[in-house]
Amino acid sequence: MYNLPSEVFRVAYGDLCYMRHNLVQTLVSTLIGPLLYLLAFGYGMRSGDQDYIAYVIPGIIAISSMNAGFSSSSQKILIQRLFHSSFDELILCPMHTPSVILGKCVMGGLRGLAGGLIILGLGMLLTPGLSLTPWLVLAMLLSCLMFSLLGVAAGLTANSSPTLMMINSIVILPMSFMCGTLFDVDSLPDFAAYIVWALPLSHSTAVMRASALCDPVDPTSVAVILVYATAFYCICHLIIKKKLY
Repeated sequence: MYNLPSEVFRVAYGDLCYMRHNLVQTLVSTLIGPLLYLLAFGYGMRSGDQDYIAYVIPGIIAISSMNAGFSSSSQKILIQRLFHSSFDELILCPMHTPSVILGKCVMGGLRGLAGGLIILGLGMLLTPGLSLTPWLVLAMLLSCLMFSLLGVAAGLTANSSPTLMMINSIVILPMSFMCGTLFDVDSLPDFAAYIVWALPLSHSTAVMRASALCDPVDPTSVAVILVYATAFYCICHLIIKKKLY
């Protein structure tokens, strides 16, 4: 009988062991970027304005969830494919494809969630305008899952480390700055705003910001995140089934 949670755990077990044995390094690498964003933009640009700090921290959490989810899954799979050949061994095991895909997302999800909660905790000490809500935790998990799935797809298709770095530079880095994380998307020209609102991080940021500030959550943004996550999952499933990696 197919037991999805059990298989996902077995696929993720090696990554979780790696994370446990390198917990300090993992947390430091996850947090250093978001903390620099907080110092540079939260304090540097607006001189400690409390309202702006409350505005920008959910965006920094969104960036953290994206980077942690994408980098964890993409780098792990690339290394396992090209250098250790352990991914091929995993595929040969009696595991279902959904278990393999979701299992490779677990580490990114945990890194993104841990980093986001720490950044939120620091933010709540700096400004009273932030709240930890169930919607915020759910939005963080959905964002981590979505970008972990994108990372799995990138790790399966990249044929070298420079190729993966190029994908990161072309796709991930621009979204970090352009998707409403540090400024309001509506301040952009109309044509640019339409493009930015088509990107997944814009909707992750919108849901996290509304949740953290206790504002109404736009169901359209939630739907867009689910559509992107489903699309990335289907791409991963197709790549594995057709052996395109």
